[in-house]
Amino acid sequence: MKPIVVMIAVFCGCVFTFNAKAQVVNWGHFENDTRHVVNVNLNWDYASTGAVYYGYRPKAKIPLLVGADVSMPAGSVFGDDFKSRIGVQLQPIRLSHFRINANIQGVFRRYHQPIVTLLNFGSDVSTTIGYYHKAWFAAAEVGFDKAIVTHFKHTNRYKESFAAVQDGWYEPATGGNFYYGLQVGASYKKHDFYLKVGRLLTQDFKTTPLVPFYGQLGYSIKFARSSQP
Repeated sequence: MKPIVVMIAVFCGCVFTFNAKAQVVNWGHFENDTRHVVNVNLNWDYASTGAVYYGYRPKAKIPLLVGADVSMPAGSVFGDDFKSRIGVQLQPIRLSHFRINANIQGVFRRYHQPIVTLLNFGSDVSTTIGYYHKAWFAAAEVGFDKAIVTHFKHTNRYKESFAAVQDGWYEPATGGNFYYGLQVGASYKKHDFYLKVGRLLTQDFKTTPLVPFYGQLGYSIKFARSSQP
């Protein structure tokens, strides 16, 4: 059983990150009363996916955004695979228009294929460094998406061929990917439009996933507590 589980675990580590990382925010385009951000984006990262994000900007000593998102790949069965995240984006360092941001997110994802259904808890941590103007921005990002613990539910057909296989949670972590890239965008009134592209590298620094690139095209709208989008 062990070689089979290892094989599936490696596969899991290569495909679980089917979304193009944290949503992009133009930190130079926040009005003082802005509290809400809604984002929609299209991604290419192992698959074509769509995502929806909501973020809340509380009053704090440093700029931060608390939010959650859900993404799903294009496919014939809605919700068969998905990835959801909840976390915080904050800006600890600011020098005029130059800013350093940190993104910390907890991840829950589901991946289904003919022999097994995988449920995974993980994390996604990244940093962006860039120039943020009210009308536009450009930044570089680097991050790490880690699958920490995974639940395996094998199909009956698979169990018929491998009777010793067992369902359940497996540790240690099953895999992870480093990613790095660039993001650019333009802002107008309450609206942000952006594009990000980058490259993926598995955690051993020796190999790349089957599709070693990612991209995201997105749109965000910001609004105050008392206004409508």
